[in-house]
Amino acid sequence: MLKVGLTGGIGAGKSEVSRLLVASGAVLIDADKIAREVVEPGTPGLAAVVEAFGPEVLAPDGSLDRPRLGAIVFADAGKLAALNSIVHPLVGARSAELEQSASGDAVVVHDVPLLAENGLAPLYDVVVVVDASPETQLERLVRLRGMSEEDARARMAAQATREKRLEIADIVIDNDGPLDGLRERVAEVWAELARRAARP
Repeated sequence: MLKVGLTGGIGAGKSEVSRLLVASGAVLIDADKIAREVVEPGTPGLAAVVEAFGPEVLAPDGSLDRPRLGAIVFADAGKLAALNSIVHPLVGARSAELEQSASGDAVVVHDVPLLAENGLAPLYDVVVVVDASPETQLERLVRLRGMSEEDARARMAAQATREKRLEIADIVIDNDGPLDGLRERVAEVWAELARRAARP
C-alpha cells in the first residue's frame, strides 16, 4: 500500500485532482468529508463542539451551522485551535479505519487540506501538493465559490503559505492552467504512484 498525502491551498483545485486520481483507481480518504461526518447530529463530536462554542453554532434543525462556526474560528487562532483539537483526533481515527480496509497494493490518497499546517507530512509515503498562484486561488474563490474578496483573502491567510506547502512536496501538480493540462499532469502522477505502490 502506498499512502499519499494530497494537499493544496483553498482554490488550488485539490478536489478536481482527487476526483481524477479516484477515476484512475486510487482509494480516496477525504478528511473534509470525514470532518463533516464526525460532527453530524447525535455524534460525540457535535456535542463537544457545542460544549466548546455554545448552542449558537447549531442550525435550527440541530445540525452544525458551518458558516457561523467558520466566522467564529477563522477570525481567532485560539478558537480555531480549540476546534481542531476536537475534530482532528476523530478524523484521524476514522481515516485509519478506512485505510486498514484498503487492499495491500492500493494507492490510498488522503485528501488533507491542512497537511502542511499540522505537520502531517511524515505520516505519508508521498506528499502531493496541488499548486496555484495566489491570484488564481483568489479568482476561483470569488468566481466559483461566490466568496467576497475579503473573505477569500482571509481564508487564504489562515492557511500555510505557498512556500511552506511546496517545501513538504514530493510531487507538485501545477494547476494554474486549463483542465486539459491538469488531466495530463495527473495521469503522469498516477503512473508514478502506481509504480511506487507496486514495488515490494
